[in-house]
Amino acid sequence: MKAVAYKTARSIDREDALQDVELPRPTAAGRDILVEVQAVSVNPVDTKIRKGVNPEQDQWKILGWDAVGKVVEVGSDAKDFAIGDEVFYAGSLIRPGANCQFHLVDERIVGKKPKTLSNAEAAALPLTAITAWEMLFDRLDIRRPVPGAENAVVIIGGAGGVGSIAIQLVRALTDLTVIATASRPETQDWVRELGAHHVVDHSRPIAEQVAALGIGAPAFVFSTTETHRHLKEISELISPQGRFGLIDDPETLDVNGFKRKAVSIHWELMFTRSMYETADIAEQGRLLNEVSRLVDEGRIRTTVTETLSPINAANLKKAHLAIESGKTKGKIVLEGF
Repeated sequence: MKAVAYKTARSIDREDALQDVELPRPTAAGRDILVEVQAVSVNPVDTKIRKGVNPEQDQWKILGWDAVGKVVEVGSDAKDFAIGDEVFYAGSLIRPGANCQFHLVDERIVGKKPKTLSNAEAAALPLTAITAWEMLFDRLDIRRPVPGAENAVVIIGGAGGVGSIAIQLVRALTDLTVIATASRPETQDWVRELGAHHVVDHSRPIAEQVAALGIGAPAFVFSTTETHRHLKEISELISPQGRFGLIDDPETLDVNGFKRKAVSIHWELMFTRSMYETADIAEQGRLLNEVSRLVDEGRIRTTVTETLSPINAANLKKAHLAIESGKTKGKIVLEGF
């Protein structure tokens, strides 16, 4: 089968950073299903791993944690899917990624592809939707109010892949006020289009701008990027007893500023359930089916903003470069081998 992979972790400007290769087609067993991949998207996790994680000796490392495709084989213990089903999912960080023609995935973390979306449109959603859903509803528990706080959430990095779907999920499933941050005219327009009630510029002090809205101190803050730059501002703007969550990887996180307000701090990694095969691993498949339903009902939309074809090393390099620029909005998708 065709695949895109590497043997040595490198910067994307190296010729062998990503390579087109031929690898054996895998076989489904147990709870796994084998998916013929038709579209994938690129996330910051792809670039981080490509730069810093080497495969086992003499092995190829395959990236890609967002996929759409058709089931072509099911393991002996698989019960949720049949051959021919159209599916979407984000996979597991500790297994080979989906930048390949045929991909094995545990059926418990797989959802039915939205019927109203193309393959490319659907491929933009799984990883970011799981991340946003788990942070908003499992970690921050935004349906549970904070006494005395404004029923609002600040989403830092609102135009990115996670921010783009988080705004929509909050609007579709709650009555919270959404305050999104974006620093450029095109990204500010994007988050407004997705449903943000207010937009503030994260290139300037955030707390002052949120206060100027005159709505009170928000109960929740969801930081998707550059948390280390905004931490002091977050501790200033959030309500006493508020809940703060982050998904990026600051080298250090000095949380002393939150003690006075008794703010709780929440990490989210959407791969935790699949890496540890937690007792509730199947929640990811269920939430993806809920996302699929919301899409088909017209309540949320795809966040794809650019599509490249085919799925090969050259196009994946373009996508990695764009992600590393820090200036993308929504999601970049690759379609077809």
